[in-house]
Amino acid sequence: MPRFAYTGRSAQGRVSGELEAASAGAVADQLRVQGITVLSVQGAAGGASGPPLMERLQAWLRRGIQPVDMLMFTRQLHTLLRSGVPILRALAGLTESATSERMKETLTAVRQSLESGIELSRCFAQQSHVFDHFFIAMVRVGEMTGRLDEVFLRLFHHQEFEMLMGKQVKSALRYPLFVMAAMVAAIGVINVMVIPAFAGVFAKLGAELPWATRALLATSRFTLDYGWALVLAAGAGTFALKRWIGTESGRLAWDRFKLRLPIAGQIVLKAQLARFARSLALALRSGVPVEQALTVVAQTAENQHIAQKIEGMRGAIERGESLLRAAVATEVFTPVVLQMIAVGEETGAVDELMQEVADLYSSDVEYELKTLGQQIEPILIVFLGVLVLILALGVFLPIWDLGRVSFKR
Repeated sequence: MPRFAYTGRSAQGRVSGELEAASAGAVADQLRVQGITVLSVQGAAGGASGPPLMERLQAWLRRGIQPVDMLMFTRQLHTLLRSGVPILRALAGLTESATSERMKETLTAVRQSLESGIELSRCFAQQSHVFDHFFIAMVRVGEMTGRLDEVFLRLFHHQEFEMLMGKQVKSALRYPLFVMAAMVAAIGVINVMVIPAFAGVFAKLGAELPWATRALLATSRFTLDYGWALVLAAGAGTFALKRWIGTESGRLAWDRFKLRLPIAGQIVLKAQLARFARSLALALRSGVPVEQALTVVAQTAENQHIAQKIEGMRGAIERGESLLRAAVATEVFTPVVLQMIAVGEETGAVDELMQEVADLYSSDVEYELKTLGQQIEPILIVFLGVLVLILALGVFLPIWDLGRVSFKR
């Protein structure tokens, strides 16, 4: 495994060193788990070289780790820990019973790191291509509170919910994506094959063509002459967008934009609020102080805009403000969440009410995903109607005018 040299900043000051990891991103994840702000990560001189091309190709062709593999691993690990099985023996048993080769390799690496004296959360962080920030942060909470078995049960329920949501999103988007693909294919066939065939007929009319027909002819001519440029521009734009989202400022702007989308924005916001409430409830129930709990919750948020707001909450609480005032200042929480926080602070049951919020918004997200196709369908019908209208006006109006002139003669 290659080595990387890093520099960063911790509570004690500037730090530097070397770590072994699969990639520079994995090094950054390990350092974040340790509370270190990463300044730079570079390949260390004399580090191990990457695997040969054939080995990398074979690794790419092998079956990857599926969500169901992670689901079974988390559930089985909870059962073993709850039964009193030591963590090393539990990992050894799960490694032998894993059906995925990549899962076996991952668990073997985790067990080896654990045997060398590294804490469990850091062992998972070394495999950041498999275990996400939420998983690692929750394991860290379990280590701090001594409730690893409960944490893995909560992670199982979370992964089960995420997998269910993923299936519902695919199911809801299947019909709209099919209609959009059919529309794009129809536009392409019309521009490349149908309109050029009518162009000669329209040229013989010798009359002024309607605006819709002129627009179709111009679009068809541009597609035939510069179609290759459109393909290149689309590819370059997609690549540039991915690179921009990969930057810190780009990811923040993109996550903020997703919350403002007309239909999907509310679903994304409710899903993030459900995750926030579930994570905060688990951390508080485990005995973690609220400031430290908010730090962990911020690490589990997938949306960087919301994560930044949660970090701001932690800073406000450290300055002496209440949890409610800190939440109001973020301007991202709904009135329902704010009311629950207010009642929770008054009664001392913030963890219980946050779990109620998580259950509420999880149900809302599930319902809205089920009805997502019905919400998008009217928009698709309008676009399809406009497309058919333009095509009908552009193609049939000149033919209608030609037939009317011939009939008068």
